[in-house]
Amino acid sequence: MRLATSLTALAAALLAPAVQAADWSDTSIGFRTGNKFAEPFGSNDIKKNIINLTHASGYKYGTNFFNADFLMSDSKDPSSAGSSDGAHEVYIVYRHTLDLGAVTGSSFKYGPMRGLGLTAGFDANTKTDAGYNSKKRMLVLGPTVMFDVPGFLNVSLLLLKESNAPYNTFTNTSTPRYTYKTHPMLTASWGIPVSQSIPLTFEGYANFIASKGDNEFGGDTKAETNIDMQLMYDVSTLFGSKNKFKMGIEYQYWKNKFGNPTTARGAGAGPGATAKTPMIRAEYHF
Repeated sequence: MRLATSLTALAAALLAPAVQAADWSDTSIGFRTGNKFAEPFGSNDIKKNIINLTHASGYKYGTNFFNADFLMSDSKDPSSAGSSDGAHEVYIVYRHTLDLGAVTGSSFKYGPMRGLGLTAGFDANTKTDAGYNSKKRMLVLGPTVMFDVPGFLNVSLLLLKESNAPYNTFTNTSTPRYTYKTHPMLTASWGIPVSQSIPLTFEGYANFIASKGDNEFGGDTKAETNIDMQLMYDVSTLFGSKNKFKMGIEYQYWKNKFGNPTTARGAGAGPGATAKTPMIRAEYHF
């Protein structure tokens, strides 16, 4: 948790100069819950409650995005060997996209493309789970195409440099930090109004991640698909406001989670390596 606090502080420091000169910003606290989460080598019927802090902002030369999820599992994802307490996890994402048109003074608008950017950032997590606790660290870099749609639709091709240092409380075994093969990810993020007359938006992201080579134990990793989609209704419009309080439904499909191959129960990572998770979600924006 100290690491998570440090990473959050680092991201805040990176955000601060851009926020001070922001043309726009949106910060929210959210909650979502579901009972069909899954973990590799574990159960695929885990209940999790998730609290998130999210910030997005834009300034003259680009945009920032930061998200910190605090995930609280039930006992099917135990915090340690033999424990009846569920694991806790903090997962942090930071992205900065530099608008190449704004920087160079040139237009990259062509057909459906509104602009072109360069995205850099990181992912990091820490978790108290019994079996793995990966301590993931990942740097990302690559081009982003910004499409001309209502709301936004951005598609990026990023190179990923990922490492972990797992600790297994069942065997009391720690593994030195291990760096995977550099590998690509095709990713999209979007927030698009469904109609002009209904305050409903279709939001989410989709990550298609190539295999990252052998894992720290010499086994193969598999290509990974992680799609998270939400339909969010702006409840605050019923009270004369806008973009303050949103509620909706969410669905996540995550195949070969963290590159672990989905297998039959009792073999490899088991069916828990693929999650199909419906959720309900609420957000307060300020």
